[in-house]
Amino acid sequence: MTTVVPGRRTRRQSELLDRLLILFLEQGFSRFTLDDLAAELRCSKTTLYALAPSKEQLAVEVVKHYFKNATAQVESAVARQTRHDRRIAAYLNAVADALRPASRTFLDDVATFAPARSVYERNTRIAAERVRTLIEDGINNKMFRQVDIAFAAEMIAHTMQAIQRGDIARRTGLNDAEAYRELASFVLHSLRLD
Repeated sequence: MTTVVPGRRTRRQSELLDRLLILFLEQGFSRFTLDDLAAELRCSKTTLYALAPSKEQLAVEVVKHYFKNATAQVESAVARQTRHDRRIAAYLNAVADALRPASRTFLDDVATFAPARSVYERNTRIAAERVRTLIEDGINNKMFRQVDIAFAAEMIAHTMQAIQRGDIARRTGLNDAEAYRELASFVLHSLRLD
């Protein structure tokens, strides 16, 4: 079996991760065996073992890959904005865009598989902290009204965690992408100067 070297991927391995990500976003990952995945990707199981030593760890690697790509897209969207009031909307809307391809099956698989859920939870905490800094920047640059930043960040973090856990989807019928779009609208309108 090939040894997995974290962070060092060949072009072929990166392409396989991209293909796995597309497959998992559409169909989830719990139903697949390594044999299924090898057949679907037309590669050997050894090739998959080079990515991760088990199907479970492969799922985690793909979820990490998803968040790495999503983070780059989100931060790129924020960097294109010069006004602080538009940066927070760009951030949350870009999160919504990144979640749009994720099927309910994929999100349910992530939610029920603790190691993958842990990756999502960690990224949600990072995202909530990023939103807090965007609020603080907007207040400091007089683009947002003065609010208790810690409270606003905590409220947003709880909403983001509820989206991540699937609570918002169950209670409102909104998918994760739609929920992030609504959160962006709510936050932006509540912070704007009158």
